[in-house]
Amino acid sequence: MASVSKLKVFAALSAASVALVPISAKAPIWSSSAQYGSFSIDGYSWNNDVWGRGAGPQTISVSAVNQWGVWSNQPDTGGIKSYPHEGFNVGKPLSSINTLISNFNQEVPTSGAWDVAYDIWDSSNQYEIMLWTNYTGNPDGGGNVKPISYKYASSGAAIPIYTNVDVGGATWNVFQGENHHKVISFLRTSKTNSGTVDIKSVLQWIKSKGYFGEINVGNVQYGVEITSSPGGMNFNFNNWTLTSR
Repeated sequence: MASVSKLKVFAALSAASVALVPISAKAPIWSSSAQYGSFSIDGYSWNNDVWGRGAGPQTISVSAVNQWGVWSNQPDTGGIKSYPHEGFNVGKPLSSINTLISNFNQEVPTSGAWDVAYDIWDSSNQYEIMLWTNYTGNPDGGGNVKPISYKYASSGAAIPIYTNVDVGGATWNVFQGENHHKVISFLRTSKTNSGTVDIKSVLQWIKSKGYFGEINVGNVQYGVEITSSPGGMNFNFNNWTLTSR
């Protein structure tokens, strides 16, 4: 009889706990701690993408097509450890795209070393375009995370090829380098955790500068390059959308 009473009390407490969970909180439809754990639904895909040397544990969780997060515990050593991300394959020539716009909203820690960024590829993987929206380094290319660059200052800072470029709905410093393919990185001069990016306008600007001709736009990814997150840190992507037509 006492056992039954305890069960009733436990059930009542559990129900009360559930009622206190915020409406916005969603149980994950998928999660993985595997190095390259991947998941796809409705044309979107996610990858845990723990690829760097000396990487620690990491778990990615997806709650909806536009909502996911990652917990990552990366040591405070040099080099990128992972790029957990969501992606969508556009698969169209740039000239045939009328609209390619993305919205983002995220929550990030106040410490560690990381950059939240779009990673945009052409279909042949010859060109990689990165758009950094928030990061722990500096807009001028210095700090504890830096973009790939053709040249670095004596301080170790990456040297931009263009500064204060207004395109795609923001102002950026632009860097160029090589990583077995051409890498062009745009760092927002004002970091933010929410906004809209006109990706087509950015790609057209790059084309206008002669960095590539007609390309086929491939995978558009959004996630976080994590260099260090000691003790374990959470990155939550509350609303990420991509409109392509």
